[in-house]
Amino acid sequence: MASPTTKDQSHIEIDDINEESQQITEKDIVEKDMAPLPGSSIHRSSSRPQLDVSGAAIQGNFEEKDPAILLPNQTDDISHLALDIGGSLIKLIYFSRHADRQVDDGRKRKVKERLGVTNGSRRSYPILGGRLHFVKFETSKINECLDFIHSKQLHCGGMDPRCWPSDAPPSENAVIKATGGGAYKFADLFKERLGVSIEKEDEMNCLVSGANFLLKAIRHEAFTHMEGHKEFVQIDQNDLFPYLLVNIGSGVSMIKVDGDGQFQRVSGTNVGGGTYWGLGRLLTKCKSFDELLELSQRGDNSTIDMLVGDIYGGMDYSKIGLSASTIASSFGKTISENKDLEDYKPEDISLSLLRMISYNIGQIAYLNALRFGLKRIFFGGFFIRGHAYTMDTISFAVQFWSKGDAQAMFLRHEGFLGALGAFMSYEKHGLDDLMVHHLVERFPMGAPYIGGNVHGPPLGDLNEKISWMEKFVRKGTEITAPVPMAPPATTGLGGFEVPSSKGVLRSDASKLNVGVLHLVPSLEVFPLLADPKTYEPNTIDLSDHGELEYWFTVLSEHLSDLVDKAVASEGGTDDAKRRGDAFARAFSAHLARLMEEPAAYGKLGLANLLELREECLREFHFFDAYRTIKQRENEASLAVLPDLLMELDSLTEDMRLLTLIEGVLAANIFDWGSRACVDLYHKGTIIEIYRMSRKKMQRPWRASERKNNIRKVVDDFDAFKGRMLGSGDRKPQPHKRALLFVDNSGADIVLGMLPLARELLRRGTEVCKVYQYDPSLSPSIYAERFRFQRSTIQNFMQVVLVANSLPALNDVTAMELPDIVAEAAKHCDILRGAAEAGGLLVDAMSNIQDGYKENTPSVPLMVVENGCGSPCIDLRQVSSELAAAAKDADLVILEGMGRSLHTNYNAKFKCDALKLAMVKNQRLAAKLVKGNIYDCVCRYEPAS
Repeated sequence: MASPTTKDQSHIEIDDINEESQQITEKDIVEKDMAPLPGSSIHRSSSRPQLDVSGAAIQGNFEEKDPAILLPNQTDDISHLALDIGGSLIKLIYFSRHADRQVDDGRKRKVKERLGVTNGSRRSYPILGGRLHFVKFETSKINECLDFIHSKQLHCGGMDPRCWPSDAPPSENAVIKATGGGAYKFADLFKERLGVSIEKEDEMNCLVSGANFLLKAIRHEAFTHMEGHKEFVQIDQNDLFPYLLVNIGSGVSMIKVDGDGQFQRVSGTNVGGGTYWGLGRLLTKCKSFDELLELSQRGDNSTIDMLVGDIYGGMDYSKIGLSASTIASSFGKTISENKDLEDYKPEDISLSLLRMISYNIGQIAYLNALRFGLKRIFFGGFFIRGHAYTMDTISFAVQFWSKGDAQAMFLRHEGFLGALGAFMSYEKHGLDDLMVHHLVERFPMGAPYIGGNVHGPPLGDLNEKISWMEKFVRKGTEITAPVPMAPPATTGLGGFEVPSSKGVLRSDASKLNVGVLHLVPSLEVFPLLADPKTYEPNTIDLSDHGELEYWFTVLSEHLSDLVDKAVASEGGTDDAKRRGDAFARAFSAHLARLMEEPAAYGKLGLANLLELREECLREFHFFDAYRTIKQRENEASLAVLPDLLMELDSLTEDMRLLTLIEGVLAANIFDWGSRACVDLYHKGTIIEIYRMSRKKMQRPWRASERKNNIRKVVDDFDAFKGRMLGSGDRKPQPHKRALLFVDNSGADIVLGMLPLARELLRRGTEVCKVYQYDPSLSPSIYAERFRFQRSTIQNFMQVVLVANSLPALNDVTAMELPDIVAEAAKHCDILRGAAEAGGLLVDAMSNIQDGYKENTPSVPLMVVENGCGSPCIDLRQVSSELAAAAKDADLVILEGMGRSLHTNYNAKFKCDALKLAMVKNQRLAAKLVKGNIYDCVCRYEPAS
């Protein structure tokens, strides 16, 4: 979520991102068994209003992570809503655009121009930056759905409701795409209540289109589930087809999918979810489908089913591979027993019924896959709805009958395939060219409480969100949640009504959460990764329960200190304290949910946890909790920078390089995300701690790793020095462009990374004279000298400082970095000249901008944002300007524990890479580098 420039703008932004939550009960199964249809391309609606892209431009301030494309000449309303209206549930997908924020960021615009980053696209219309929301309603409560659509003005183009009068009419040509039987049944009601027409889309077309999109675009969409263990499967979109899609609704359809728009229904069965629910209701008197599923978790099917052991005296039938516990005949044991229905436990009946139907579906699915030679089988439909035991039984059946050759796979967005397909049936829906790196999934405030079942009127402002969070009350495993309700004759921005809804966090936590998909068309894959397909950013495996528990404890213990810093950053007001408490409740709930079910939000890594914390802070309007601390540390560090530079300039070249690397490692001690480092702050000033750290920088650095059963100290400085300085008479080929991924504010950037950047600039510019800015010179004379300087240095080393797009702990951001460089440049001619040439010193550039605009060569020093708002970085999703800067780079320097140890420690690059970090966590020191806290890592890896 972007950090707005004003309080009012942030108010608009937060309303757009947050999901409104209420626990609901699904009473029935949605999809129905479908008749065969010929494979064909999905229909594109010609009634879709056309986009006017003239004058289109990316808008937003520098810190914005999800830039929106402004369409200044757009006049038509653009519908961003689609539904799948089934017999029991309505699945709704809507797209929310970013609020338009007219911010003229000249620095960012210049960087994009120099790097050749444009706002263009492969399509004739832009991908709109924004968010894709997934919502469910009970069909019997369709008026709630209509109220929701009206409250968000989705039928009027998805504008923020405060920008519309409550009776704002939709466009006379407004159309909503829908699939499912309800698209026919409720068409008149939509016209009457909302004034819009329903355009019906074929169910199977939508189903396949939705599945193809999810499997191509969502990184952790598909997963296997065996014996209670979820494992996410990365699908190569170039090797996706063919596959079998098994949609389990009331009945079951089995669809062979050969490509986009190419599919055929090859089989099915009338024994499906409707069978389970219908027979279960008759036999157990359960009132809802979920109640029946819950009942099965307490059941023992051996009291009803005839097992192989019952036939063979408790023995296996090993000759044909059947264990004693294998079901020989579902409900078979009831034949020989003189009992009535009332004599059997409802939970045993429910489990026996569930196993019978799940095994049957799994077997038929495998036989069809075998028939067509398909290895991939994906199961979807609301029969599954994330229920662990259902997935286990289907998986067991596929594995048993295939003898392990085939796997059952499931989809996190299983219930939304049809609605997604309906959304994509718009002629210009904006999703067809999206790649996996363009989508970022977020889990807002209510997610840990309600397991992803979200719906209801929007929460209108931050105060309502805080009230909503405050009214959650834990009672054992039961959560009592206030439901945001719309008062009569309002747009749904009202308060809370009683009675409260009640939801239970089930002991098996089987429901998978569905988050909000952020569409960020400006994100790219880092082009210097040696193999993006095998790249895994996270170094620490959180599938290890002990590891997970440890890091959850670390985050929990750090929470109170973080809340204190966040509240202090907002002046310590009562409002800030209330927001801080709400943040603590929300983030603690996320941790509890993930501790119970680590896969609830997709594949979980430490980087995901840390980013979740930062997103949660921003959700409660804490956009930079360490702002004051960063400013204070920057000032203290800049005060001693001149003395450090003088010391460095007095050293020989090889000694200076060693001292610089030691300085980077020593300065990296300042990290407010580390408890050990926070404790150090109470023992001295920032300069005292830095000097103490410098004194301890004695080689060889003690951190080590095991390679080929040999313990090796991670101290590659000599190899790095050889590459930079050469040896003997051999002079190395100089690097052309270096990317320096910087970490913390204060001493880390000022006394560590900036001096290193200066040295790289010195090596690239030592043959040219650097002119200092002289205000006495006329603009024309200075411009001429400036052009000469630029033409002289353009073929030498370029340094690109890469910093966070959004604040995270005390990490420096790309918006803050130019000011720090400008202050440092006052004490250094090298930095001054490079900063002027790079456009970082606006005051020096103001008189000469027009003088060099016609011919802009390469610049020696630039700052680019990384597209991230976390202490870690996933190089599969970086900003477009970083991706552009990386294309000509031949040296990457990753600094800091988050970017080079927690993530990317094992990353391989196409260019030379140097990873520098001080280890500030004892567990990480012992587990990853087999050392002690405050040990250092200097890992140099030549180009792969």
